[in-house]
Amino acid sequence: RFRHTPVVLPVPAASFTMTDTKSTPSIWKTVRPFVLGGTSGMIATGVIQPIDMIKVQKQLAEGAVPSTTKVCQEIMAKDGVSGFYRGLSAGLFRQATYTTARMGLFGIFKEELAKTKKPGEKDPIWHAFVAGFSAGALGALVGNPADLTLIRMQADSNLPVDQRRNYKNIFDALIRITREEGVMGLFAGAGPTVARAAVLNTGMFASQDVAKKTFSSVTGKPKNDLYMVEAPSALTAGFFAAACSLPMDMVKTRMQKMRPDAQGNVPYSGNMDCAMKILKNEGALGFYKGFGTFLIRIGPHVAITLVLLDVLKKSIP
Repeated sequence: RFRHTPVVLPVPAASFTMTDTKSTPSIWKTVRPFVLGGTSGMIATGVIQPIDMIKVQKQLAEGAVPSTTKVCQEIMAKDGVSGFYRGLSAGLFRQATYTTARMGLFGIFKEELAKTKKPGEKDPIWHAFVAGFSAGALGALVGNPADLTLIRMQADSNLPVDQRRNYKNIFDALIRITREEGVMGLFAGAGPTVARAAVLNTGMFASQDVAKKTFSSVTGKPKNDLYMVEAPSALTAGFFAAACSLPMDMVKTRMQKMRPDAQGNVPYSGNMDCAMKILKNEGALGFYKGFGTFLIRIGPHVAITLVLLDVLKKSIP
């Protein structure tokens, strides 16, 4: 008679599960700052897009700056309510690239800089300056193609009908720019874009860092208190981000919007030429044209992004 002997096969599942459980948290820890930063930026953009549209229209106006009411009336007359959301796809794509990169990189740079301080020593303010400047510059380089298409899509209605680009969406714009201007065409205006982002993020992160310490000291609340520390610190960061970056933003917008005339000539030969012509023709205050609208646009966007980021960090460990 045959005796049944059970056969036991080796099961590798346990080792797989252990590896998987070890690697997953490590991967999430790496990508978490990028994911949370990009998400907060995209939500903020959806809220602020109409104000951004008005800001761009004011910056593109040469001579007397039209009032906000007049700009709104012109947008409504041409395109209706949807006109305020022209270029939204490019705006969201920009946040998915630019803000995802800068927020994630800022966290990484801060962590690396923190390793250089002595035990028990507080983070010096220059850490925020260096991390903000570097993260802003690199993030802007990554997001320049999306930023370029956003400016062009928002400015299209200001051009004569025969000169309009009529991009269908962000992807159509990227394909056409690459085909018509080459890959480097996607990085038109990258110089002022990178400079603007570096200055903006330096002002934003550094002022937020100082503001959190100040509001925490004045109110006696911890730095992670949403209403007494994080929210007012985010608003403070929004103001300084706008004040520091508007001149760069003006040059960037003019450079990205320009196109050759019938003879193939462009209005500006480069970033410095653009800046000098603005100074000569419009004066120093020309760089701050539309500052009120810019502040209303940048301030809330920065505040919403930073507050949402703080909330997401607490909610999604």
